[in-house]
Amino acid sequence: MVDESTRKTLSTIPLLKTKAGPRDKELWVERLKEEYQSLIKYVQNNKEADNDWFRLESNKEGTKWFGKCWFIHDLLKYEFDVEFDIPVTYPTTAPEIALPELDGKTAKMYRGGKICLSDHFKPLWGRNVPRFGIGHAMALGLGPWLAVEIPDLIAKGVISYKEKNRIGYRVEFIKTYLLL
Repeated sequence: MVDESTRKTLSTIPLLKTKAGPRDKELWVERLKEEYQSLIKYVQNNKEADNDWFRLESNKEGTKWFGKCWFIHDLLKYEFDVEFDIPVTYPTTAPEIALPELDGKTAKMYRGGKICLSDHFKPLWGRNVPRFGIGHAMALGLGPWLAVEIPDLIAKGVISYKEKNRIGYRVEFIKTYLLL
């Protein structure tokens, strides 16, 4: 069952039409265009709803994706690297999203920092092939995983907040600028 908030989020992410993976050459290019359009729309919707929580980019072929995701907890921003490869059997097989720096810190994760999505997300993905894409994997896979796991990891003291040293960066920038 899907709650009303999730249903609303899903309704704003465009569905995809082309059933093609990286081995399908020309059809993959078409699928990749649909992926980008869907992902861009999802990110725009998130920004408009003040719910911006990730950035993604891919290699030229669209087979390796990487970026950052973050979770705000008690007004502190916890940021993580995110990465995944598009499986050769995509879109029949969902991507395995990984947060490498959290590898081994929770039971709901596989080797290499791949988050566990098997019980809830993968059956939903399977019922929606080829309509679901990367945006859906983020919205229905990584987003809910972060919402459950990150507060728990913080409460257990497994992860802690790392403040970015912006002042140090500014000092280095000024020194560099003055020396030029």
